[in-house]
Amino acid sequence: MIKSLINGETISTVLFFTGVYGLCSRRNIIKTIMSLSIMQAALILFFVSINSGRKTTGPIGKSLSITSAADPLPQALMITAVVIGLSVTAISLTIFIAMAHKYGTTNWKRVKAKRGESD
Repeated sequence: MIKSLINGETISTVLFFTGVYGLCSRRNIIKTIMSLSIMQAALILFFVSINSGRKTTGPIGKSLSITSAADPLPQALMITAVVIGLSVTAISLTIFIAMAHKYGTTNWKRVKAKRGESD
């Protein structure tokens, strides 16, 4: 029973909600960016592992049969998602560095307070 629960869909669900928890509970900007990256990796794992099983094979290869081949479309789209996620993380970290130099803190609430914004 436990072996049937350990698959890509359940692991990606646990990872996604771990990222949601980190996003909601942490005030540190670096931890927020890390939580967003965890959520993005969980979504990629979910889409790649859809319809994959022990009997499915890769979409290309020598022993390819149409009924047992994995769908190549989610895999191709997830390559694009990896590139976009990497660039979003890089831009987020660049903005974080500029904000940390300007305000001198990594806490969301302190940055808002220094900017004069209210909750």
